[in-house]
Amino acid sequence: MRHYLSIADMTTEEMTRLFDLADRISASDLTDVDWIANTVRDFTPQLSPAAEPPYTGPANKIMALAFFEPSTRTHLSFTSAMLRLGGKALGFSGTGGTSVAKGETLADTVRMLSAYADVLAMRNPLEGSARLASEYAWIPVINGGDGAHEHPTQALMDLFTIRKEKGQIAGLTVGLVGDLLYGRTAHSLAPGLAAFGAKLVFVAPQSLQMPDYVTAKVEQTMGGVSATAETLAEVVKDLDLIYMTRVQRERFPSPEAYEAVREAYRLDRALMSAAKPDCLVLHPLPRVTEIDPRVDADPRALYFRQAAYGVPVRMALIATLLAYAVGRARRESPETVERGADQRLCANERCVLNHERHVPLAAVEQQGERCVYCEQLRRS
Repeated sequence: MRHYLSIADMTTEEMTRLFDLADRISASDLTDVDWIANTVRDFTPQLSPAAEPPYTGPANKIMALAFFEPSTRTHLSFTSAMLRLGGKALGFSGTGGTSVAKGETLADTVRMLSAYADVLAMRNPLEGSARLASEYAWIPVINGGDGAHEHPTQALMDLFTIRKEKGQIAGLTVGLVGDLLYGRTAHSLAPGLAAFGAKLVFVAPQSLQMPDYVTAKVEQTMGGVSATAETLAEVVKDLDLIYMTRVQRERFPSPEAYEAVREAYRLDRALMSAAKPDCLVLHPLPRVTEIDPRVDADPRALYFRQAAYGVPVRMALIATLLAYAVGRARRESPETVERGADQRLCANERCVLNHERHVPLAAVEQQGERCVYCEQLRRS
């Protein structure tokens, strides 16, 4: 059984095969579930028609959606993807009306959802929550966003969009713009772009620059970050693609500090006129004020088409993970201990280990400089 918790969970070869499958799916009759099952088998090397038990595809399978915080595109595109695959979807968006509101632990919620569904897509505000969930789940877990840590399915659809619209990723110069410290979409996309050979420019105020654990991944992949910049204007003419994110007002120490930099991270028609004629604009959405609505009419602005690509990409991912889960028996849950009310297991206050009552014993005993759940330094 495989989970998809991080962009690092797939090699570039696997991502390329997934994108090829998404291309085939998007060009097909999406109601032909037998065709989809056969196509997934073709694209998943370990499967064969003679495999026991045979892979019959995602039709009639059930996806559980456990969204502990609000979502529009991710929640609905997962639902759409599962329905288009011939399966069904159930779950919740927000914890009101669930046993989470009564104090149920994430581990127990996940074990129950494993009994009701065949695959789980989850969003949770705690960093590392998807990895913790995968340790208790009996079914494949897909990370739909874990706090400010990662959003790896967004990265897949971003990379798919770039490949589809640009023809390739290698050699492109990509500007990641906005709140890079807390922007989980950029945390997944940057290593993915680097793995495919893109050059990166991190455009952000110093207080919101890319966290070191992400830049370390990028440096391991490509030998060093191309550049950093504090304003988009100073680098826009050199970019092949602009990836906008929201500069979050709530992250600044005062309204005045936010207002001092806000316009430096707003894409308008003047900046677009300075960009290359074929420079594309992406945004994970939702946007607030960081893109002038008049930019929407520019044919280089692809953020709504980018969002639509989420359905075939997530269809390909769901179908592939279900293929890996064929014939897998339920596994034992890890040995669990109850964390003390005041016990901090990680220096990162937003780490799941500091909020869940029940955590794997191995998490308490883990060694090393970085937390295996949130990837932040374990000690301040």
